[in-house]
Amino acid sequence: MSIEQTVKPRRSVLYMPGSNARALEKAKSLAADAVILDLEDAVAPDAKEAARDQVIAAVKAGGFGGREVIIRANALGTSWGSADLAAIAQSGADGVLLPKVESAGDIHRAEQTLKNAGAPDSLAIWSMIETPRAILHLEAIADASERQKVWVMGTNDLVKDMQAQFVPGRSPLLPILTFAVLAGRAAGLTLLDGVYNDIKDADGFAAECRQGLNMGFDGKTLIHPSQLAPANETFAPTADEVTFAKQVIAAFEAPEAAGKGVLKVEGKMVELLHRDQALRTVKIADAIAQQEGAG
Repeated sequence: MSIEQTVKPRRSVLYMPGSNARALEKAKSLAADAVILDLEDAVAPDAKEAARDQVIAAVKAGGFGGREVIIRANALGTSWGSADLAAIAQSGADGVLLPKVESAGDIHRAEQTLKNAGAPDSLAIWSMIETPRAILHLEAIADASERQKVWVMGTNDLVKDMQAQFVPGRSPLLPILTFAVLAGRAAGLTLLDGVYNDIKDADGFAAECRQGLNMGFDGKTLIHPSQLAPANETFAPTADEVTFAKQVIAAFEAPEAAGKGVLKVEGKMVELLHRDQALRTVKIADAIAQQEGAG
């Protein structure tokens, strides 16, 4: 999979309740790379159908600028799931987020439902990885469909189902998150870290963003607009990183570097793999600038 195909800024991905009309309107002006308009956890059972109609109308009306617009459906096993997918297929959304994915079969069933409803090829599948059974089937889930582009870690549900505890540093989750990064990267997926629940704990949130970046995540899912700026800053290349990346690219493009696999740049030894990383760094920085320009 080429760099051009995979690079897209998803530093900040904000959940917005589909039943809240004001929230849907506010989503059009927030500094989020993507918004998830939620029909599942954030919507009470007796409001599901009204929320679906409201979200579909909002997406069709547009006005979200350069933000990716994703709709989280209810699971196919619920009484709302099939109707959600059929509506999302024709909504014009960029993607559908599938909850509680536990097997390749879950992806296949959702994909067939979308196809039957006439979903365009451009409609991406995003998958919630949020149950112990999903963790045991990560490789199969990762390879289930070309339409699947993104994994979202559902850390709240994982901790609950594991009967674990939320602790600073997330030690109960670290093996799971690492395994998910490995499986997702092997399949060329974008990986989004789970939410941070304490919106008043700015320092804790910043630390968890940095941890997610260090582990290999592309961005973080968020539950409040106050978390947008820290996530955007953490998951974006720094100015120094972009400058050095451009120097690495230029060094390998120089005529005297022809045929060489190792060079010295600013006192550091760099290989072709570092050039590839540099290309991605510059492309993601350019994509972020374009995204922010699109509003």
